[in-house]
Amino acid sequence: MEAFSAQPAPPAGVTLEDNVGHVVEVVRRVAEYGPVVLVGTSGGGATVTGVGNAVPDLLDRIVCASAWCCMELPSMADYLRTLGIEDFASFLVNWRSADPRFLRAAKEALMPDATDEQFRVALNLLEPADSAQVAHADARGRADTWGRIPHTYIRFSRGGTAPPALQDRMIAEADALTPENPFQVHTVDTGHLGVLLRPGEAARILDTLV
Repeated sequence: MEAFSAQPAPPAGVTLEDNVGHVVEVVRRVAEYGPVVLVGTSGGGATVTGVGNAVPDLLDRIVCASAWCCMELPSMADYLRTLGIEDFASFLVNWRSADPRFLRAAKEALMPDATDEQFRVALNLLEPADSAQVAHADARGRADTWGRIPHTYIRFSRGGTAPPALQDRMIAEADALTPENPFQVHTVDTGHLGVLLRPGEAARILDTLV
């Protein structure tokens, strides 16, 4: 475990620009077939915001589902600091851990409304690494690009990784940036990984947006 935790994360060199560029290419390919509704969850909010800045004319709507949508503060790391998380590095996480203290803390942060069995299934879907470069990159939406696209925020009302107060702050900041085009807001009573636990509720909301 010491060797595992000390080794660099494989995606440590990935940048937000890499992520945005990849999704932009996908959007360009699919836009010819009909409306494009781009959905981001958690840290994916930074990527979909960047895509909105890059190709606003190709997107019909952006949806953030318990996602970071940076507006007044530049980066996800800056918003995480408001939660008392001072450092975000490219680290490896052992989601297969048997440590009961880690599992209790992770469940409370990510999926407090799940059973232990449901949570263990969800952990098997998680990647063990992320990129600090993405977390520290300037991911702010711009009024003249992102701000032109209709946008929806699906709040997940159970606390954890993205507390409701933080989600509400980002919604309010975005509405202040583009008061003529505010977020359409929906709320689902679930935790941060709620799209895995309550996919039907999220799908019904998305179905109304197309």
